[in-house]
Amino acid sequence: MAELEKLDRNEEGIARVLEILGERYGERLLTGLSVREQHAHSTSYIPAQLPDGVFAPNNVEEVQDVVRLCAEHRVPVIPFGTGSSLEGHVNAPAGGISLDLMNMNRIIAVNAEDLDCTVEPGVTREDLNHYLRDTGLFFPIDPGANASLGGMASTRASGTNAVRYGTMRDNVVNVQAVMPDGRLITTARRARKTSAGYDLTRLMVGSEGTLGIITAMTLKLYGIPQAVSGGVCSFPDVESACQAVIMTIQMGVPVARIEFVNGLAMKAINAYSDLDYPEGPCLFLEFHGTDAGVKEQAETFGEIAEEFGGGPFQWTSVAEERTKLWKARHNAYWACVALRPGAQGLSTDVCVPISRLAECIVETEADIAESGLIATVIGHVGDGNFHVLVLMDMNDPKEIEQAEAFVARLNRRALSMDGTCTGEHGIGQGKMRFLEEELGDAVDVMRAVKEAIDPHNIMNPGKIIGARRT
Repeated sequence: MAELEKLDRNEEGIARVLEILGERYGERLLTGLSVREQHAHSTSYIPAQLPDGVFAPNNVEEVQDVVRLCAEHRVPVIPFGTGSSLEGHVNAPAGGISLDLMNMNRIIAVNAEDLDCTVEPGVTREDLNHYLRDTGLFFPIDPGANASLGGMASTRASGTNAVRYGTMRDNVVNVQAVMPDGRLITTARRARKTSAGYDLTRLMVGSEGTLGIITAMTLKLYGIPQAVSGGVCSFPDVESACQAVIMTIQMGVPVARIEFVNGLAMKAINAYSDLDYPEGPCLFLEFHGTDAGVKEQAETFGEIAEEFGGGPFQWTSVAEERTKLWKARHNAYWACVALRPGAQGLSTDVCVPISRLAECIVETEADIAESGLIATVIGHVGDGNFHVLVLMDMNDPKEIEQAEAFVARLNRRALSMDGTCTGEHGIGQGKMRFLEEELGDAVDVMRAVKEAIDPHNIMNPGKIIGARRT
């Protein structure tokens, strides 16, 4: 197993910060083992690295207070949302304070006429859409888990709707953030376009807490579509399914979701959700628009699928039936984990140009078979992004080594096709070496930005970029 970068602990500084926070906030500073373990868990083979204390601020002033104290004593600060990230983002390799932002969960403003809202980082996507339900608006980014919006912005999250609505990068208008010296900045106003200076909003979105702590953000909203249709279509093989995706995109069919599920994953979904779809490569689709529009879009896709040997396309505009369909898709993780009782799932993702998608998935399935792994493939294929869930014993070093070698081959396969080592999971600790392979000297530019903004390396250290290369 590849070793994590070793970081030095500032024992004296950590002790002093814990002492001062305890004096200021009493029992709100948590130092028990169980709560520290909860704030360092990772759904991967990456070992947990615990913070020394956990503090949940109630407002931005408390965030600033903690950050200024940690800056003074050179102690790391690790922001924490729901903990659903996948690449070791919340680990504390040099110890420090885990700043749990879930108490900062206010919806500050909804500007319905402007189609935007301003929220604190602890608001989850489900909470926001529940709040918006009577306004006729919704927030479309759906990574599957009920993640916090601050965490979604920090990791540049995506999900099933990205092919139509984009990712968090496209839907964050501005952020308010506490910088490493405790200053509070706002990266932009609420205008939908600006040419004013560097694009600090995009710099903060996806920075994984390494440049500052997001304490509020303005998000784009969309009108709830008049009508929605969706369904499932089976295909004889992976290549025909991917070719249908490519033609759908090229023909300009405004698909909202188009998800690939391979044969083993469909078998798991059927068993878990009591369904009876064909257990081969399938596409899950959804269309948004008017009654006439979604009917036309579904019929057009059915014709495309037939051209590539797929179908019939079973679609519906009945809300209850669509809900059952997408609930099964969102439960795919648990369905696939059930394929190997007692095992845990290692989820990893890559993204390639859609013209290389079929080739990449076919080669990946062959690699899985040759290596003897049990693994499923599911993808947000409208933008070339797919996930592999490897079922493994996280306590078996041989299985960890085997899985890690497979992930390395998968990442390099995507890079060889002019893709990326991660479409939406982020870099964290797990993919730092592949970022270097992907972007080369550009990582040194990132490192220079990090060093300029956070010279003492207190903001979520040991993530995205490592020490400067010599």
